[in-house]
Amino acid sequence: MPLKYFSRVSPLSRILFLFITFIFSVTIARAQKAAAIQSDFPDPTVIMANDKYYAFATNSGRNGQTLNVQVAVSDNLEDWKMLGDAMPQKPGWANRDFWAPHVIYNDLIQQYVLFFSAQTNDPDKGMGIGVAFSKEPEGPYTAQPTYLIADTGFTAIDAMVIKDPKTHKYFMTWGSGFQPIKIRALADSMTSFSKGSSDVEIMPVGEEEKYSRLVEGPWIDYDNGFYYLYYSGDNCCEENANYAVLIARSKHIQGPYTRMGHWNKTGNSIILEQNELIKAPGHNSIIKDRNGNKWMAYHAIPAEGFKKRQYGRWFYLDRVTYKNGWPVLNIHSKK
Repeated sequence: MPLKYFSRVSPLSRILFLFITFIFSVTIARAQKAAAIQSDFPDPTVIMANDKYYAFATNSGRNGQTLNVQVAVSDNLEDWKMLGDAMPQKPGWANRDFWAPHVIYNDLIQQYVLFFSAQTNDPDKGMGIGVAFSKEPEGPYTAQPTYLIADTGFTAIDAMVIKDPKTHKYFMTWGSGFQPIKIRALADSMTSFSKGSSDVEIMPVGEEEKYSRLVEGPWIDYDNGFYYLYYSGDNCCEENANYAVLIARSKHIQGPYTRMGHWNKTGNSIILEQNELIKAPGHNSIIKDRNGNKWMAYHAIPAEGFKKRQYGRWFYLDRVTYKNGWPVLNIHSKK
């Protein structure tokens, strides 16, 4: 209401207007500030197992202890209980920086499989991607004695594995380090790549003006005939954080993928970026709840914390729907 008209209304109307405005603003603020886990829980992956939801996250300190792979459980995607460390024993090939865990159930071997990134002990290598197994979704996971793949720098990080609904084969996508995001077929054992397979580049760097200098954190979700490639760029962390989630799609799991910004001729494929309440949101996963609704899990730095140089990445969830064949986030929606 413009101020020049505000003074002409009755006192009761003014009070009612101010009350409604206050309630509306507080409700929106509370909804937007609500994080699923209000502490450092980066790179979240959420799965459903045994009629519960399990969330896994990058290493972090909690209660004076460093957890290699954080794990939490929930009955409803709202109330979460921390369970501790899903992989308490480090593998022999790695020593630190246990990033971006992803868990999938392999029905062929009837085990839960954890893919994770870590700093290798090899002086000629940087980060590597490892594989660990458990009979239970929460772990403990036992890692393989050698990494699946490693490279110099941090190109071999952010693994995500999907069972292709068309071919029923497993594929791993990964990437960062200013290099393209890649995909490759896995052997059924998940301890090696499929015989005769090779790396396929599915998302290069620098394709758009914003958030494309570095691309990472890929997640592929299949819906209504399309494979949707979610990916993040380009700086996740600390005082220079500049991060968002972008989207592309393909009719084939190994591409080629068409960016939304190319399809709609806007040059903008962003579906999630910062606002007045969160900074640098990204590195997402997609989870379908027991009612068939899809949700995006992601991390973000609360804006108030960022102003105070507190850079912990909290865990958020938002509903995903589709419009014109592309995913849309229903920010702060209710179930």
